[in-house]
Amino acid sequence: MSTISLDEARAARERAKSLFAGKAAVVGIGLTRVGDGYGVKVNLESPPAANARLPETIDGVPVRIEVVGKGRTR
Repeated sequence: MSTISLDEARAARERAKSLFAGKAAVVGIGLTRVGDGYGVKVNLESPPAANARLPETIDGVPVRIEVVGKGRTR
C-alpha cells in the first residue's frame, strides 16, 4: 500500500461529502493518520443500514468510519 499524501486525502475528503450523502447520518468528515500517510475519517451519528454500501477507499485513499453519536454545539 502506498503512502497517501495530505493533498490526496484532502481531495478524497471533498468527494466523501457526496459519496456519503443520503447513505448514512454523517456528523463530520475529516482527515486521519493511516500508517505513514493520511486517510479520510467519517463520523456517523448512528450505524449505517446493512445495505448502505459505504466506500472503504476513495480514489485509493483509505476511509475510516466511526459511529460517534449526535454532534454537539457549544
